[in-house]
Amino acid sequence: MAAHVLADAVWPAVPSGALVLVPVGSTEQHGPHLPLDTDTVVARAVVQRTADALPGSWVAPPITYGASGEHAHFPGTVSIGHEALCAVVVELTRSLSLWAGRVVFVNGHGGNTAALDTALGLLRAEGHDIAWTGCGTPGGDAHAGRTETSLMLHLDPERVRLDAAVAGDTRPVADLLPDLVAHGVRAVSPTGVLGDPAGACAEEGRRTMDAMVSAAIRRIGGWTVDDRGRLADPARRPEAVRP
Repeated sequence: MAAHVLADAVWPAVPSGALVLVPVGSTEQHGPHLPLDTDTVVARAVVQRTADALPGSWVAPPITYGASGEHAHFPGTVSIGHEALCAVVVELTRSLSLWAGRVVFVNGHGGNTAALDTALGLLRAEGHDIAWTGCGTPGGDAHAGRTETSLMLHLDPERVRLDAAVAGDTRPVADLLPDLVAHGVRAVSPTGVLGDPAGACAEEGRRTMDAMVSAAIRRIGGWTVDDRGRLADPARRPEAVRP
């Protein structure tokens, strides 16, 4: 069953009490080979396919700007920061709650995590029936490497510039984190890539997308939410976070 798309609807067709899924992305550099809206494309695809599997659910327009300060030194990046993103999520939820039932934010950018934790903690304290979940995959590389390149080759191959793809810093995120927090991505990777796109392919991207969607469906179905609004996955360990 195809999901209902809020942007395409007329108001009499929108029921009260519906489950609404909101993609949360970013507009930020993704190396010399991937488009600036990569995180938004991935989050929107996860939401669309998850909603297809959940009868009666609705797909909201994506939040296309996020907290991307770590990428600020690359032209093209547009970041609204943690406070502004938090305010957007709070006000969107308060508005949606006037007619919707449960609301789930599906996040495609690791830098948005702090804002989502803060916003949903506040909103759940207000009594809103909401949660959020991410699009990370265990074992995936950090940013604009093989994982995201494969996803984009699956979702939007005409916008991937494989001839421009280069390897970046391939150390684990945990090793990079102090420098990323202190100095941003450009200090550790002049190309903006954290990982290596080599070997990326559409089939790998399809498998990764399937895993993301399956995880989102499990989490929403289980509806176990912590005090930060995060949905737990009963089948997997906590997901990797991508900058």
